[in-house]
Amino acid sequence: MNLTWDFGELIGALVFAAERHRDQRRKDRFQTPYVNHLLAVVDILWNVGGERDRDTLLAGVLHDIVEDTATRESELAKRFGAAVAGIVAEVSDDKTLPKAERKRLQVVQSPHKSAAARRVKIADATANVRDLVDNAPAGWSNERQLDYVRWARAVIAGIRDTSVQMECLFDESCSLAEAAIRERSEAPPTA
Repeated sequence: MNLTWDFGELIGALVFAAERHRDQRRKDRFQTPYVNHLLAVVDILWNVGGERDRDTLLAGVLHDIVEDTATRESELAKRFGAAVAGIVAEVSDDKTLPKAERKRLQVVQSPHKSAAARRVKIADATANVRDLVDNAPAGWSNERQLDYVRWARAVIAGIRDTSVQMECLFDESCSLAEAAIRERSEAPPTA
């Protein structure tokens, strides 16, 4: 394989993201280290989407860093370039807005994102939906989980025809998550 960029940059972005997210855990019952999510996103981009674009892959690793850490977009631009910082900015929520508004804006704004931001968004949504199968956030009811899948479908509906392979994995992941959630809701309570 002939990459036109230094693969070490991806390793550097992973190390940078791991350091910035070091104290963060996913909301699941295992309190999974947050970096596992970032690895899942870049894995989907690389292995399912066939992504080889440096900026897209680095943004995949760094997609939550501005939103969830003290890292600023200007710092990303200085360290990884303006293009990477721009993609990250496109997929970052404005945390000053109420959660419901942020979710609404993701649905409305997704069709207007760059191709790179769309690919990162599909990989991110897929990784999150896949977690609902057997590693859902602690305390989320079955209905809340189903609501999340419905919302994720609405976001991705606006960016179809971005990556057939990743969209197929997203659809399959949604179906698996919905089936697992419904199965849990129909299971008798354990003593």
